[in-house]
Amino acid sequence: MSSDQYSNPLVSRYASTEMSWIFSDKHKFLTWRECWVALAETQQELGLKISDAQVAEMKQNLSRLDLDQAAQYEKQFRHDVMAHVHHFGDVCPTAKPIIHLGATSCFVGDNTDLIILKKALQLLLGRLVSLIDSLSQFAVTYASLPTLGFTHYQPAQLTTVGKRASLWIADLLVDVQTLERCLSDLRFRGVKGTTGTQASFLTLFDGDEEKVRLLDQRVSERMGFEKTYLVCGQTYSRKVDATILNALAGLGASIHKWATDLRLLANLKEVEEPFGKSQIGSSAMAYKRNPMRSERACALARFLMNQAGNALQTHAVQWMERSLDDSANRRLSLGQSFLAADAIVSIMHNVASGMVVYPNVIQTRIASELPFMATENIIMAMVQQGGDRQEVHEQIRIHSLEAAKEVKEYGRPNDLIARIEKDIFFAPIHQQLDALLEPSTFIGLAPRQTLDFIEHEVQPVLNRYQGKILSASVLKV
Repeated sequence: MSSDQYSNPLVSRYASTEMSWIFSDKHKFLTWRECWVALAETQQELGLKISDAQVAEMKQNLSRLDLDQAAQYEKQFRHDVMAHVHHFGDVCPTAKPIIHLGATSCFVGDNTDLIILKKALQLLLGRLVSLIDSLSQFAVTYASLPTLGFTHYQPAQLTTVGKRASLWIADLLVDVQTLERCLSDLRFRGVKGTTGTQASFLTLFDGDEEKVRLLDQRVSERMGFEKTYLVCGQTYSRKVDATILNALAGLGASIHKWATDLRLLANLKEVEEPFGKSQIGSSAMAYKRNPMRSERACALARFLMNQAGNALQTHAVQWMERSLDDSANRRLSLGQSFLAADAIVSIMHNVASGMVVYPNVIQTRIASELPFMATENIIMAMVQQGGDRQEVHEQIRIHSLEAAKEVKEYGRPNDLIARIEKDIFFAPIHQQLDALLEPSTFIGLAPRQTLDFIEHEVQPVLNRYQGKILSASVLKV
């Protein structure tokens, strides 16, 4: 690509070379040729007059692809499929008469799109599970480290760093299940003809319906699909695209939520994404360590989430057996959605593999908020020592209001515990205060929940993808 032409940043900056290849022109046109070979081979098997030499010539010349020559044909015909039919015919003169025999453009166009979607889903799933693997290791490592929980982004009961990470993983597991369902439901359009009736192939086989059915089945199997869509118009239903792009949008939402949490935690200086030794956080403020990876993931995730509505609108306006206003849109939406999904998964895999936790900062924040949360424990301890609950509650209330005033109005540290330590009323439990304020007693079952979740829900998924899990070091970020 010339530097004076627009270059798609999803390719040049963000997505992997593997995903970029899947949606490349060369891969698409080579797959068209594979579809034509599968069609010719199967037609020959079922009795059409196609010679071994013609099939062999097509196979031998699959990779003889001159995109410039094809572009010249397209400029002449204003039809991309016919341009490639003629170009393939040029390199396969013997086979030229039977290339694309009985087929419509959607035979190669739609079937190739389905092959591409299948490969893209497989690649994305492997990368997503690799991300979950890295994040799970982080969750296990910090399963028992207490941290302040937040609801409404206000201090709440304690949780653990690992438990919070398990919430991120739980969302991603839903995305794995959704994408796997898309993959398992995906079928081949097969050999259906111009409006999906297979009329042209019924003519080719002199009205032999069984041969037409076998043609559809065998071509699909040759191209790696067990099933075809039994009914379709000229195209496979764009509901398929909408379902897949909605699944990708769901993944985008999961990534955006996690990346946003991490950006908030970076502001609190509790957890940070990895920061390179020579990385520059700000051109003006040299001290800054901006969460640029998480910000980038959020930016791309928002783009991805917006593609869901686009796909639904495209499906909604496919009049009758088809309308061509889907074509230009899908050239953008399908590829760019997968490239964006690939990018955000790779970015956050890199983040998960190097997140930095600051336990001392976490402990300081806990210490500033825990006294208020510990008041119920203090009340119960006083009652056990013979105190009157209502009287104890009133004394705690008075001290809590004064401590809150110190924090909010004067910006001073929370001195609730110091007040209690000085108050002779609470003398019966002064020796218990350290134990009553131990953070690990406020986290409930968070460590056990985290470990059980990893063992019973995450590990089975990791086991299914054994051998396909990547390390973050091989990813483009």
